[in-house]
Amino acid sequence: MLDICERYLVMADDCGARSTMLWRAILAVLALPGIVAGLIPYVLMNLDPWRRGGVEAGLIILSAGVIGFLWCVRDFYVAGKGTLAPWAPPERLVVKGLYRFTRNPMYVSVLMIVAGWGLAAGSLLLAVYIVGLCMAFHLRVVRYEEPRLARQFGFQWKVYAAHVPRWMPRWKPWKPS
Repeated sequence: MLDICERYLVMADDCGARSTMLWRAILAVLALPGIVAGLIPYVLMNLDPWRRGGVEAGLIILSAGVIGFLWCVRDFYVAGKGTLAPWAPPERLVVKGLYRFTRNPMYVSVLMIVAGWGLAAGSLLLAVYIVGLCMAFHLRVVRYEEPRLARQFGFQWKVYAAHVPRWMPRWKPWKPS
């Protein structure tokens, strides 16, 4: 009987940990990309005095960005056992899904969302904003994320980084051996 109770307690702890991680993932999505790819573009678009008629193709790009972003969030949560937030990063190196094509598909997806907003709204301010985002994302990746990943995952990161490009996707998905 004691063995059954111990197993139940371990399962309950595991469910509690998963629930906490799920809420952290949701909070991270709302707090970080929700602001960068949602709130700020919305405000800029509405303040843009140079705004002209947009193109419907922007909605396709925006939708592809949202799908890519959600796929990456799922892979961080399922394969990486973490979130996109700096306060709860993945415990494992994520090399599945879109991460087989580029090392930063989440950033690329966010840029697609903002580009889609800009094209759909015909906003010059969003075009300027996306250039700033590109620079900020690149600096964050090069100066913070890649050195941290190299320290955390060592040889595994080195092999992955050697085979998968930082920004421009590979034509064929990388298959870790």
